[in-house]
Amino acid sequence: MYVKINDLSFEYKPHTPVLIGIDFSMDEGEVVAVLGSSGSGKSTLLRLMCGLEKPVEGCISVNQCTLCSKHVFLNPEKREVGMVFQDYALFPHLTVEKNIGFGLRHKKKVDKEARIEEMLTLIDMNDFKSVYPHELSGGQQQRVALARAMAPNPDVLLLDEPFSNLDADLKERIRKDLRRIFEKTKMTCILVTHDYDDAMSIADRIVYLEGGQIIRQEKGIQKRA
Repeated sequence: MYVKINDLSFEYKPHTPVLIGIDFSMDEGEVVAVLGSSGSGKSTLLRLMCGLEKPVEGCISVNQCTLCSKHVFLNPEKREVGMVFQDYALFPHLTVEKNIGFGLRHKKKVDKEARIEEMLTLIDMNDFKSVYPHELSGGQQQRVALARAMAPNPDVLLLDEPFSNLDADLKERIRKDLRRIFEKTKMTCILVTHDYDDAMSIADRIVYLEGGQIIRQEKGIQKRA
């Protein structure tokens, strides 16, 4: 399995568990939605995967690399994990082009420029490269945040409530955009949401999380070829 999460437990306060014995795995290129109500622990799971929190017990590995275990803890910058936050967290003083290129600082100039152009084409925003985040719609900001996270080609992409800041009218179009992008890139992705329709429209599989525990799983959209 490409992503393995074994017996993962976490608590912010002693004897107040947030996640309890989480176990699941993913194939490479699979999109999994973690569906649960507020306080179920779904965003905490993402924070553990990207290294913003340390588990009390358990381990996480991605692409045969151990991210955390009893004896190992990789810092966030050493993990090949991309994260799209709920508020997108774009840099307001940087253009679209420079936001996307932020994670490519150590690449050669020609390679960096080529990757930025590739990402702009992928999100269909070539004409917006010199625009600043405040000049974009919510849906456009989300696509830029997605491109910035994907630009370094992470092993796994994490999305925290990707539709929560979008108007209802935009949701269906953005769902289709994300599904198209994931199908084209074969990106391995975990998204957390409280909306069943969001999960079902994008994910290959849905993991239901309640009270810090996985209660069941089901298939999402038809598995991509």
